[in-house]
Amino acid sequence: MKTHVFHVSGLHCTSCKILIEDVLGKQSSVKNVRVNLKKETVEIETNDDQDSLMLAQELTSKIKPNGYTLSIEKSVKEKQSDDVIWKALPIGLVFLIIFFTLQKSGILNLGIGGQITPLTSFIIGLIASVSSCLAIVGGLVLSLSAKVSQDNVSDTKTFLFFHTGRLFSFAILGGVLGAVGSAIGISFIFTAILGLVASMVMLLLGLNLVGVFAKNKIALPSSIFNFFKKIEHKTLTPLIIGFGTFFLPCGFTQSMQVSALGSGSFLSGLFLMLAFALGTLPMLILLSFGSASFAHGKYAPLFFKSAGVVVIGLGLFALLSGLAGLGIIKPLFNI
Repeated sequence: MKTHVFHVSGLHCTSCKILIEDVLGKQSSVKNVRVNLKKETVEIETNDDQDSLMLAQELTSKIKPNGYTLSIEKSVKEKQSDDVIWKALPIGLVFLIIFFTLQKSGILNLGIGGQITPLTSFIIGLIASVSSCLAIVGGLVLSLSAKVSQDNVSDTKTFLFFHTGRLFSFAILGGVLGAVGSAIGISFIFTAILGLVASMVMLLLGLNLVGVFAKNKIALPSSIFNFFKKIEHKTLTPLIIGFGTFFLPCGFTQSMQVSALGSGSFLSGLFLMLAFALGTLPMLILLSFGSASFAHGKYAPLFFKSAGVVVIGLGLFALLSGLAGLGIIKPLFNI
């Protein structure tokens, strides 16, 4: 048994670790794979005496479509300048100004107590798709993409099933949440409290995006990923996985689910969650068809931090609106 240790570029979260171990572990020459996130290395055990350089090139060809490369020597990265956040801040503020202008005009409305419209939910979905959603659902999408490549099956059919299942589950189960909220007769105060919970989740997610909680990456739990691996050969697996994404531990999804619960009706909950799912769709479609390198691109840190500023602004606005709705503070905005 021979052990090789390679440096991995493009590695950034647990979803990456799971995907790399899954893809490389299926190669005939590989007996065992262990990815170390902190060191950004992968340890590979083989039964042959293949040269490390040749093995690195061979295995890189398997994971390069997903944005990863293996090397014997650690590649020298360009140090990210400390002023990325200062570049991201004005970009994020511009989007917030646009948002608040639309809010003032009545096109968008978070409302007193955190009531969210489908259009606002769609925008939040767009933001979610490049943050926690990218890390969590993206891991499943990349795994499906790798499986499609290995089996030479129709990627169009596979991802059509996946995204159909995802949109269907978000719409129907969002409606169920709205109906449940209506049936139990959620009061204004309880609705406002739900809005506060959703806004605080958004604040934490925004802080995570700008790097405050950089060490606590949000990712798909290995147990969930391993469950889907067991059924990957089933015909309707993409549909089942897509449907199941409604239950994944994504902070943005959970904050929208809380909002759907307080929306007051089946249709309100349905449109709220469907709009959110549609917002996440563009990025997930890009991931589906091999454009995962976006998350590792040169301007990715600036993009993510700008999105973080927007999320913090939206979360803070919703929080203040909720507190004002409960009479705890005076309204800071004439909404």
